[in-house]
Amino acid sequence: MKTLSFAVPCYNSADYMDKCIESLLACGDDIEILIVDDGSTKDDTAEKADEWQSRYPDIIKAIHKENGGHGSAVNAGLARASARYFKVVDSDDWLDADAMVPVMKYLRLQMELKDPTDLVIANYVYEKVFDGTRTVMRYKNVFPEDREFGWGEVGMFSPSQYLLMHSVIYRTELLRDMGLVLPEHCFYVDNIFVYEPLPHVRTMRYFDVDMYRYFIGREDQSVNETVMMGRIDQQLRVTRTMIDAVDVMAIDQRKLRHYMENYLSMMMCICSVFLRMRNTPEDERKRDEIWSYLKNADAALYRRVRTNALNLWTNVPTEMGRRVGLGGYHLAQKIFKFN
Repeated sequence: MKTLSFAVPCYNSADYMDKCIESLLACGDDIEILIVDDGSTKDDTAEKADEWQSRYPDIIKAIHKENGGHGSAVNAGLARASARYFKVVDSDDWLDADAMVPVMKYLRLQMELKDPTDLVIANYVYEKVFDGTRTVMRYKNVFPEDREFGWGEVGMFSPSQYLLMHSVIYRTELLRDMGLVLPEHCFYVDNIFVYEPLPHVRTMRYFDVDMYRYFIGREDQSVNETVMMGRIDQQLRVTRTMIDAVDVMAIDQRKLRHYMENYLSMMMCICSVFLRMRNTPEDERKRDEIWSYLKNADAALYRRVRTNALNLWTNVPTEMGRRVGLGGYHLAQKIFKFN
């Protein structure tokens, strides 16, 4: 069995997938790289995937499938993964070679254990395309270092701190045993990937290294503000899926329950903000509907999420309230440098 499987979803990725794959190959020979060509038609992504496989047949596998979106590509990678651990790396991102040295050393040690760590976490770095700034998301204030730990030892996350797909490496069988399947033909499913499995995670290990690197701010990215407004229905779909997937109030671990509640609050805030940005009667109806959906699913969770500071500000009624909420959102943009 290999140590780590990388799933690399690729859709018309020929211009940048090489850098990603080269960064993964630097991790060693005990890995596998699953290049998932998600029905690319506009460039030679499929051919490049096959070329990489022919060059490294013991490490790289090219998977060709009909287009199903990011979630479908992750599902395909997970289905074919043969290593003990599983990580998703988007084709326009890359891993830092020096940061991966201690991470891989630890994962290799887990290969010898009967009860290996469920989740390995490291920092990620995003670089703004337009202003040249860089932001590192660290978790030193949240997680113990240099040892395995459980949810009872986790500290408080700051308002800008969440686990993203970039920062996590799961034990493969954990994902399979809990039956993780991401929605197809839908953006923003990475939120489900770092939300739904967490109640199944018992043990974790954190490395204070800048493992995952990516750019943010390109016009075609799914997290671009204009793009997000155009895809608000997909954001709503993902949020409903998260509401249905986990009974947050039934989680015994208090710190995990608090984190899950805050993550869902953030998702509800995003829905509210972008619907209010669009500012049509139809969007106001959709905003009411997503809140009603949460209330009908779990009234107690609804009350806690609705009174979260994020959502108090972004859901103030009246036009003045809408402006206040959007002003708070744009201030947060400047502070936390997202989008």
